Amino acid sequence: MKRIGAEILIECLKEQGVTTVFGYPGGTVLDIYDALYRDGTIEHVITSHEQGAAHAADGWARVTGKTGVVIATSGPGATNLVTGIATAYMDSIPVVAITGNVGASMLGRDSFQEIDIFGITLPITKHNYIVKDVKDLAGVVREAFQIANSGRKGPVLIDILKNVESDTADYTPQKPVPVRKKAVPPRELEAAAQAIAKAQRPLIMVGGGVIASEAAAEARALAERLRAPVVSTLMGLGAFPASHPLFAGMMGMHGTATAAKLCMESDCIIALGTRFSDRVALNRDKFAAGKTVVQLEIDEAEIDKNVGVTYGILGDVKQSLMTLIPMLPEVKERAFVKTLENYRAQEKATAKPLELGHKVLIEAAKIAKEDTIVVTDVGQHQMWTAQYYPIEKPRTFCTSGGLGTMGYGLGAAIGAAKATGKHVILVTGDGCFNMNLNELSTAVTHELPITILLMNNHALGMVRQWQKLFYGSRFSQTDVRKRTDYVRFAESFGAVGLAIEKEADIVPVLTKALSLQSPVLVDCRISNDENVLPMIKPGQTYDTIITDWEARE
Repeated sequence: MKRIGAEILIECLKEQGVTTVFGYPGGTVLDIYDALYRDGTIEHVITSHEQGAAHAADGWARVTGKTGVVIATSGPGATNLVTGIATAYMDSIPVVAITGNVGASMLGRDSFQEIDIFGITLPITKHNYIVKDVKDLAGVVREAFQIANSGRKGPVLIDILKNVESDTADYTPQKPVPVRKKAVPPRELEAAAQAIAKAQRPLIMVGGGVIASEAAAEARALAERLRAPVVSTLMGLGAFPASHPLFAGMMGMHGTATAAKLCMESDCIIALGTRFSDRVALNRDKFAAGKTVVQLEIDEAEIDKNVGVTYGILGDVKQSLMTLIPMLPEVKERAFVKTLENYRAQEKATAKPLELGHKVLIEAAKIAKEDTIVVTDVGQHQMWTAQYYPIEKPRTFCTSGGLGTMGYGLGAAIGAAKATGKHVILVTGDGCFNMNLNELSTAVTHELPITILLMNNHALGMVRQWQKLFYGSRFSQTDVRKRTDYVRFAESFGAVGLAIEKEADIVPVLTKALSLQSPVLVDCRISNDENVLPMIKPGQTYDTIITDWEARE
């Protein structure tokens, strides 16, 4: 049947199971928006800014495992997506970004709102397209979804010339092709299995790849079969239950002291779906020196890139584990688990008094429903959340890990809430919140159950902390001292505004906030001297961990 390009696009989105898209209309996508209107089956969520729409599509994808979709017009509309696309790229999140462009006759003439978004996004997408012929459109859309959600997942951009949206072509419906996951041949795992079996102090590290491959059950089965302690990267939180007795917490620059000690003492690291970023392997030469390293990874480029590995197993983590686990002996007892228990007890016994921000997160975790989704922005509050809010299940935690995008949180929270209908807790700071606070109007418009815990210290807390540690407390432009009344701000947008000023406020305020099924902002007024500990300096080894701010070098 004959269809115009805009209609073909909508039909192809429906083929892929898309029910919701995020975006912002403009001149070069008017035909697409008209087709959306006439079709009426796909919900469109208009955000306050295209960056917020990109983060919303990202949040949608993280909590569902499906591909998020965002639409923007040409020129500034398209360029406003760039940070959101880069965020998804760094964290391997499947997103399809659809942009309009000027018509073919205007291309290359510096026309109004013409921009080479194809060229701009080449380094931050798995693949991208310029569609210049309507006959190519359906195939491009189908291929884009395949690419975004296969292998190492990631964003794909489709730039559509304006004339393509109104040109006609034949359209034949097709069912989406299932993504095939290639099993790893047993022989490639045999040597790794033998090395793991010989290890006395194996340590399992779970990363975001475990969540992406839906391999949480297999990761747990591996740990329980080996009786091996488990640590997590920031992106891996939720891949292993925080309450499990084998879990030692997050590792890395702001990981637990227990995780750091276990990493140093282990003789074998089994890395599942993690790329050993510089926030984990801070000193790449010494991180795994003298250890057997087994890396299960879907992206060949990440094997042996940041840390030298003994066995690099290329393939889907879930498929690899399903083959590997039966090869391994069942261990009933292991002395290294007792080491874990001893270190955890020491850490608890020597813990410093909790600050107000920490207590807010601990109590929020107690009060919130079990299926609550947690989203963070980037900075101190992000690390506090990782440290003090236990994440028990996959796809219940969203944060910008690789790019570290301030302003990510509220857009992602909107996407997560829209996708699931579940309550979302957004933990943010006043610095981050000021970058995306316009999206509160989106949350209010859609009556989304988002509780914003605003860690308000009148500072760019993490940068200030580094200035305190490395720059002689010369706080250059990090003591912000904005005069914003965030409670009244929230109320002016139609949300509920509450405040926590002291410990006695925490439980009653959080109880009220988390009982409401609409946007709530809680202004948590904390000290700018609340810091993130433990901490390891960039480039240093795990034995240099700072656990006491005053006792540091």
